[in-house]
Amino acid sequence: MASLQSSSVIGSVAYSSSYCSRRGTTRATINMPKLRTGGLSLRLPARDLVQEVLDMGAGLSAATTSHVEKKYESNTNRNSPSLGSNGSDPMVIAKLHTIMEAVADRVEMHQNIGEQRDNWNSLLLTSINAITLTAATMAGIAATSAGGPLLALKTSSTLMYLAATGMLVVMNQIQPSQLVEEQRNAARLFKQLHGRIQKTLSSGNPTSSDVEDAMKKVLALDKAYPLPLIGVMLEKFPETVEPAVWWPQHRQRQEKPIKRRDGNGWSVELEEEMREVVGVLKRKDTEDYLRLGKIALKVNKILSISGPLLTGIAACGTAFMGSSPGSWSAMVGVVAGAMASVVNTMEHGGQVGMVFEMYRSNAGFFRLMEEIIESNLNERDVDRRENGELFEMKVALQLGRSLSGLKNLAAASSYSSFEKGEAIEEFASKLF
Repeated sequence: MASLQSSSVIGSVAYSSSYCSRRGTTRATINMPKLRTGGLSLRLPARDLVQEVLDMGAGLSAATTSHVEKKYESNTNRNSPSLGSNGSDPMVIAKLHTIMEAVADRVEMHQNIGEQRDNWNSLLLTSINAITLTAATMAGIAATSAGGPLLALKTSSTLMYLAATGMLVVMNQIQPSQLVEEQRNAARLFKQLHGRIQKTLSSGNPTSSDVEDAMKKVLALDKAYPLPLIGVMLEKFPETVEPAVWWPQHRQRQEKPIKRRDGNGWSVELEEEMREVVGVLKRKDTEDYLRLGKIALKVNKILSISGPLLTGIAACGTAFMGSSPGSWSAMVGVVAGAMASVVNTMEHGGQVGMVFEMYRSNAGFFRLMEEIIESNLNERDVDRRENGELFEMKVALQLGRSLSGLKNLAAASSYSSFEKGEAIEEFASKLF
């Protein structure tokens, strides 16, 4: 840089302007101090100037190189697949979003089909009862008639009874009230799965195992609660009553035995508490709901057979009206028809099939709880288990108990088993 040195200091530069108002002209005078040329010296530090220019060039080169490198890295990241900002695979996130959309669609399908089958139950019940009572009324009127009206009335009554018999056979075979309960359970479970997938995505680090697990759960639910009626419909009158299973079955892993230690919220006392809870669930809750399911199934079988049988007997009675002496045929036609209407109302109006499915689903819920608790207890490495404190709270909430109530249940079960040698009478669940 050049520096100017002057022997005299520049004092001031004064600008004075005066305006003449006589002729409208303007005059300006500028007074500047005189500079002495003898005292002016110019020194150019060539070395410093060159160094500064080189430094400026190096800085410009570095900035340009950095800009080019950043642009290249951004283009590379844009064109090549990479991990997300939080380290998760974008393909895994896309697959989970696809599964979540399919689950949401299944929720809507099961809800819509459940409403449709509920309409089936109410409409078929009303229609069959109306047909049966009309046929019984016509049979009673025919008993007091003769000639042409008798033939017309008894023929109409017989045809109506036969139609009611066929409709009852179909209705009892598909059990619309039980179908409705299946769709309710499926919609509820798919909603739970949808929430779990959302939770996995919100955690910010989903993996391929999460995708595989979600796929297995969706397929297991599809198998447990199928939508079609032909071919894959659940057996409405099974030989044995088993708990409903809507979760994928996992193979038991052979873990190398390691020394048990406390940690991750687990302790020896908590493990013993969970074992006692599992024992109560197996001995009381699951067995009781399976017993109730067997009773509901027997009642449903009796009613399903009795309804079409009574309408069939009534059809036979009305068919023989007027051709046999006495009034027994008319009595059979009227009484059997009235009883068939009562049986049909008890079965489908009382929704016995729905009650059976509810008991079966409740037993499945307790079976699932047993498997979840046992899978955590069988995992010898406590770090791979679910957090013990959180797991205890979850079990207590699912059973409708407080934490102290859950501990009291385990203590009472342990005391009854070791001291009295008998099972506790209390049920594990207070929710249902």
